[in-house]
Amino acid sequence: MAFRLNREVGASFPALICVEVKVLVRGVGVVGSRAASLLPSVAGVTSVVVDDPRSAHAVAVAGSVGPNCVALAPGDDWLASGAEIVILASPPNHERDARAALRAGMHVISVSDDLADIEGLLDLDGYARGLGRTVLVGAGFAPGLTCLLARHGAAELAIVDEVHVAKVGTAGPACARQHHRALKSNGRDWRDGAWVLVSGGSGRELCWFPDPIGGADCYRAALGDPLLLHGYFLDATRVTARMSATRRDRLTARLPMLRPPHAEAGLGAIRVELRGRRNDQAEVIVFGCMERPSVAAGTTLAVVTGTLASGGCPSGAGGLGSMIPIVPTLNELARRGIRCSRFEGSPDHSV
Repeated sequence: MAFRLNREVGASFPALICVEVKVLVRGVGVVGSRAASLLPSVAGVTSVVVDDPRSAHAVAVAGSVGPNCVALAPGDDWLASGAEIVILASPPNHERDARAALRAGMHVISVSDDLADIEGLLDLDGYARGLGRTVLVGAGFAPGLTCLLARHGAAELAIVDEVHVAKVGTAGPACARQHHRALKSNGRDWRDGAWVLVSGGSGRELCWFPDPIGGADCYRAALGDPLLLHGYFLDATRVTARMSATRRDRLTARLPMLRPPHAEAGLGAIRVELRGRRNDQAEVIVFGCMERPSVAAGTTLAVVTGTLASGGCPSGAGGLGSMIPIVPTLNELARRGIRCSRFEGSPDHSV
């Protein structure tokens, strides 16, 4: 099936008015360092603190960001940094750090796409509400931008029956390792009112992404998107997620990674498909976005940090689709170069 890109998503909205806050970034790999570099340009963020087990690397990142960014010294307690918001961009195990941050009075933003991480963070909803704090879960490319696009498309439909997400590419080494684990692990699909376990590497489907990526074979995996999307679309009969993989990826998924991942991967993409009804007619809406995943995830982190700093998020724990103003956020992402578009059929093919 052929597609052509048409019409950017988003509309003009006034800039958010932010208070002054200090932001701590835990983990400055390719995503965390990208977010840290953008945070000084976010209204209301007065200073940035970076924390990483590689102390020399953290110092180098802080130096590249500018005078308003400092690195924690080895042995310093990140919970005593004085930050109002902490971004968790380190490898998985975010629930423990998020709980500690909430106790210390911080708001939390997690970029993790690990299924267990997302489950644990969502379970903090009641705890965060009781403290009057916010936990933004899956605030990256996928999940993250995928959740925003799904909610944006849902506004055009009277009924949403199905939501399907697919993605291509990884950000940095930690992301590549996580995707390697996800492909060999069981995931979950929402089908007809119940969660169904699905085998990683099964369910091959040819999905179309923005050029130059085009078509890619995508498979089921242990992905967190369905958990977040089901929270927004409780009446949907199907909610699924897939990731692209080659034959070699599938054959070696249950082995240790055979070679070190790239320091930063190339282009990636996401696809969000909604099926439902409008005016008693069946409708299919498909959005896509193509960018280096590290750039898209880091930019999304920076933008939602500004929204959280402005007081524009409710207390509790949830994904971006339920916690963040949709169209203003997409508009700000587009202003920063992360442009999302609608897929429309060619004259001979329609979605």
